[in-house]
Amino acid sequence: MATNSLPVLVTEGAGFTASHVVKLLLEEGYRVRTTVSDLQQELQLRASCPDGYSGLEVMEAGLFQDQNWDGVVKGCRYVIHDVSTIPIPESLEEDFVQLHVECIRRLLQACADDGHIKRVVLTSSVSAIHDQSSPEPPFTDEEEKTKIYSEADWSHADSPGLQIFAKIITLVERAAWDFVRELPGEKRLELAVINPGLILGPLICGFPSKSLEIVQKLFDRTIQLVPNINICVADVRDVAQAHLKVMTLPSAGTHRHIVCTESVWWTRIANILATEFRPLGYRIPTVEAPYFLLWISSFFNKSNNGIFPRIGKECFFNNKRVRKI
Repeated sequence: MATNSLPVLVTEGAGFTASHVVKLLLEEGYRVRTTVSDLQQELQLRASCPDGYSGLEVMEAGLFQDQNWDGVVKGCRYVIHDVSTIPIPESLEEDFVQLHVECIRRLLQACADDGHIKRVVLTSSVSAIHDQSSPEPPFTDEEEKTKIYSEADWSHADSPGLQIFAKIITLVERAAWDFVRELPGEKRLELAVINPGLILGPLICGFPSKSLEIVQKLFDRTIQLVPNINICVADVRDVAQAHLKVMTLPSAGTHRHIVCTESVWWTRIANILATEFRPLGYRIPTVEAPYFLLWISSFFNKSNNGIFPRIGKECFFNNKRVRKI
């Protein structure tokens, strides 16, 4: 138990993954400071886990604003910042990517200026390592089947067809590594990165999660035929544990860490949910969508453009580092 320790800052603590990290840190005896965008988030965060939140300090700070960040990081020992919950607007503005890059630089600058932050843990994604929406690198079919991606791999941010989430998460993580690398010696701090797959699991706070959209679409039947897509998944509780380990272990500094339980097909997820929830009255679709139907729909539905390159492709990630630590 880490009693009487300096507080750990967890930005946007009402987020899906962040709320699990906050809960785990409090259970382990850490004092936690977290940021929220508005009062409603604070009320729901505190009400969600009343037994474990006595050591929680909440501050209001907007990720895209300059104000308050010096005060937010002041007195903290570690900082955990999740960039994997990137909001994607319906109409993408040209400077949207740059806004997110500036956001991580703003936070890291505040940490460097403070001078007492030991380590920043950044929650990125396996999409910054490889995203199946990208046609690069040009593997043969056999090479693609046997390729296992590791922390040494990077998505090509300028690759045509790469989905906007993968592009942003890649550029933001690269910007973070570049920023820390270029810091002068007297302001140097450690950076460690978590690269989880699609994060699934129970909600602590009731705020929407981009990660859970794949499950939501099955429950509300937004999709009625399930695409034949393979997904690298991670349990949110495993991801929270990884944050705690990566935050404190000396060997975790300056490294990326893939957190991926396994790669599963979307149809398998649908069948698991159907077995569990059909007896309760939910009509979970489990029929696989024909290839030609998805191909045709990709011409009319832009949201399917990111699905079509993934059909039938299996992707593997090496999680040896995070299992070892």
